[in-house]
Amino acid sequence: MKQFIPTLTLLLISSAYAQQAELTSAEISALPAEAFKTPKISNQNGVQSISNEPVVAQRADAGGVGKNEKSEFQAFVQYSTGKILNLYGQDFFSGSPSSFAPLQNTPLPTDYALGPGDEVVIRAWGGVDIDYKTTIDRSGNISLPTVGTISLAGVKAGDAESVIKASVAKLYRDFSMNVTFGRLRAITVYVVGHAKRPGSYTVSGFSTLVTALLASGGPNSVGSMRNVQVKRHGKTVGNLDIYSFIAKGDKSGDVKLQDGDTIFIPAAVGHVALTGKVNTQAIYELRSQNETLSNVLEIAGGLPVIADPRRVFLERIDPTKSQPRSVEEFKLDNQGLNRTLKSGDIVSISPITPDFSNAVSLRGNVNQQLRIPYTIGMRIRDLIPNREALTTRATIARRNFEGLDVAATNQNSNSIAARIGNLSDEINWEYAVIERTDKETQSISLVSFNLGRAMADVNSPDNLTLQSGDVVTVFSQNDIRVPASKRKVVVRVEGEVNIPGVYEMTPGDTIQSLITKAGGATNSAYIFGTEFYREQVRKEQQANLEKAVRRLEAQLRSENAKITTNDTSNDAAFASARIQAAKESSANAIAKLRELKATGRISLDLESSENNENLLKLPNLKLENGDQLVIPSRPDFIHIFGAVNQESSLIWQKGTTVDKYLQNSGLTSDADTDNIFILRANGTVLSSTGRGWFSSINSYALMPGDTIVIPERLNKETPYKTLTNGLKDWAQILSGFGISAAAIKTLRQ
Repeated sequence: MKQFIPTLTLLLISSAYAQQAELTSAEISALPAEAFKTPKISNQNGVQSISNEPVVAQRADAGGVGKNEKSEFQAFVQYSTGKILNLYGQDFFSGSPSSFAPLQNTPLPTDYALGPGDEVVIRAWGGVDIDYKTTIDRSGNISLPTVGTISLAGVKAGDAESVIKASVAKLYRDFSMNVTFGRLRAITVYVVGHAKRPGSYTVSGFSTLVTALLASGGPNSVGSMRNVQVKRHGKTVGNLDIYSFIAKGDKSGDVKLQDGDTIFIPAAVGHVALTGKVNTQAIYELRSQNETLSNVLEIAGGLPVIADPRRVFLERIDPTKSQPRSVEEFKLDNQGLNRTLKSGDIVSISPITPDFSNAVSLRGNVNQQLRIPYTIGMRIRDLIPNREALTTRATIARRNFEGLDVAATNQNSNSIAARIGNLSDEINWEYAVIERTDKETQSISLVSFNLGRAMADVNSPDNLTLQSGDVVTVFSQNDIRVPASKRKVVVRVEGEVNIPGVYEMTPGDTIQSLITKAGGATNSAYIFGTEFYREQVRKEQQANLEKAVRRLEAQLRSENAKITTNDTSNDAAFASARIQAAKESSANAIAKLRELKATGRISLDLESSENNENLLKLPNLKLENGDQLVIPSRPDFIHIFGAVNQESSLIWQKGTTVDKYLQNSGLTSDADTDNIFILRANGTVLSSTGRGWFSSINSYALMPGDTIVIPERLNKETPYKTLTNGLKDWAQILSGFGISAAAIKTLRQ
């Protein structure tokens, strides 16, 4: 057990060590020689003064440094409730320092009783000139030159000036005086009983009981916080209830300490646990055997508003019974509050039930979620007085351009067009529902009604009578999809039509209907390259694209593993570099694929024709809300990239074949001519696969806007070969995701 050096009353050290409060023999031996110098008497300009260094507060501790150990009752409460509760008041001491040095720079209380070791600074001017610093000696006196001995033992700090001035006034007249105090004496007190760190402590001469308790760490897990005693000359001169101090700020029991005082911490009378809906869940000490629940709740800060005073449970231990543990239920009325607690009790206060006794609620596609008081005879229209109550906050935000830079004139055209026709959330007027709870059986029933008819006529049977507790839910057409014949259809048409714009269509209208409504196609329309986009398709394409990338990623990992396992090279450095290159190329391939985003384009698979006869062959595809149709003008170029001497765009010439364009661009030596493929302007992919023995893609006549892709023939055995050699297959897959030739081109860069 750690032993501390007894109090060193004459130890004077420099201010650099003034914060040390516990010194072991090893720590003392490590102090510099200056720490052990004796006081110096200096004489400057004929003025005498006594200077000394600050006294270190020390402690002789036979019990060692204590810790916040869990008590048996805390462990029992944790076992019973599943909660770890702290002892109330324990946190007050958790931040206390392990040691206390005498405080030198704090204001001195006027009622502080002076005694041996206190430093007094006396200054007088006028009829006498005094500038003197001295220390009260063991007899309680100071010696003032030319004046004599003055007794200050027991004199209060506030009276010291008058006492000294009276002595000087016996010899001098017409002077003024000021008396201040320098370093004050340290006193030794003893902390015993159930303290965390019992022992002797050297503290400031004006320290109080609370100061010493903070130095000792307070009571341990079984020590009392309700009955801390100060003993002096065999008598109890003070008694402190720490709970009153912490909870109410009551310091009436915080007595000032004197040298030699003993602080005794007895064992606690008992402990109870307070849990559930209470402001401060903790384990509380009982002040006496007759402590009531009301007193403990007062210390705990009372109950929060959500506590249910009608349901309080008390778990009690009675060791005299065959089954020692029992539970009781009671209310927090006068009788319950005055209930006497016993050590070991666990009191649990239940929360209130959050149900409303008289409310009906409105939620869903509404302006504001409501909960209003129920009245007899209330109907749907009383809860939803008008259609404005069904205008959602999101709709209002879109109408007010909230979140948008309304001053900007160059907003993205896609974002502007997408907002047209979508300012409001379409309400499902055909169906709304009441959720009704049977309080007897707690079963829930659904009562549906036609919201449109209820809002149109207050006398409609759909204006149902409500009951207390009903919850009415209004849906939008996005919450529950309505039949296509009842859905709003707002679509966009762009490009080579006479009146491009955003149009509201009738459910069942087709692409041809949209072109007709837009004034028909222009003479420059290139129907073969028509692009058709749908949001729902885009979402599905993106999900499938991500699945395909994950499959490829797994395949590349497998290829990397094979390279590592089958590597027979004797050059370890070369093998390591090869494996690292394989991993980097794999990561690069996956990163590029993850950057691709599906567009939602649906290939219309039109026949090759640069004229507008394809207009009549457009598929009879019914339009959906948010569809986009783009009819481009006929481009004048075809594009070539891949293993060619120069990637370029060449002028399209009718009837010119792939072979002719390749001759103009020139193939590189590593071009894979067997796997050339074409990304067609209509969104499809054309390759040699399936064209037969006597049919070659080289003889295919290109259409305006087509793109020729020539893969490279790679001999390197790297996982990246899985992607680049299979670029044709990936092009076919990616074209199904609506991804353009430009995006596919990035895969090989």
